[in-house]
This record gives sequence, C-alpha cells and structure tokens, in this order.
Amino acid sequence: MAMNRDDGQEEPCYVISVAARMLGMHAQTLRYYERVGILSPSRSSGRIRLYSQADIARLRKIQRLISELGVNLAGAEAIIQLNERIRELEGEMAQLRRELQGYRDRLLPAVQVGESVGADPRVGPGQAQAMPSP
Repeated sequence: MAMNRDDGQEEPCYVISVAARMLGMHAQTLRYYERVGILSPSRSSGRIRLYSQADIARLRKIQRLISELGVNLAGAEAIIQLNERIRELEGEMAQLRRELQGYRDRLLPAVQVGESVGADPRVGPGQAQAMPSP
C-alpha cells in the first residue's frame, strides 16, 4: 500500500464518497483501483472503505502520472512501486553507511590535527620530511 509514516498519514479517516470528491474522481474508479490491486483501503467494522491521507497522496500520484505524463494505469502502478523500492533501498544504504562509519571509527585510529595520512611518524610536526633518493 503506501509508505509507513508515524505522522498520522496512515490513519484511515475518509469514506469513499469523501475521498472521491477530494480527488475529483468517481467512487466507482476507486472501487476499480481496489479490485485490480492498486489500492487497499482499510475497512471499518461495518465493511465501509476508509481511505487514509497516504492513500489519497498515492491516488494523486497516480492521477498525475496518467493525466500529465500520459502513463497508463499499469505503468503508473509500476512507477510508484519502483519509487517506493528506491526509497527503501536508500534507507538501507544510509543505515549501512552509518554502520560502516561506526566500524571505521572504532577500528581505525583517529588522525590527529596536523598529522597527515601516510606521513612518516619519525618526523616531528613542523619538520620537513626528507624525500627518498631515487
């Protein structure tokens, strides 16, 4: 369905008629999108479809892809799924970078200010390092 958020975006709160009016589309279109698996709104205990803000945002993306970019419905769904996967992978990559940096910080000695990597440790600060003879 839509991306996970903790800011109330996933809270189901709009019945189908309100969601359709917000989007400027027919309720039957929303039912069709659910039938083909593009969207899975929540259901109340009375089996009434309830749409979240994230569902509305997803439907707006689909509308834009179809109307402005000329993508068909299957293409719009594929694009949205690929974008969601990219966001997941970017999150995983950021986490792996943090872990790698943690390993580097623990395993590699910190380079002190004024010390350059690869410098001869026998040469003191402010002294010129002799160039090796050819």
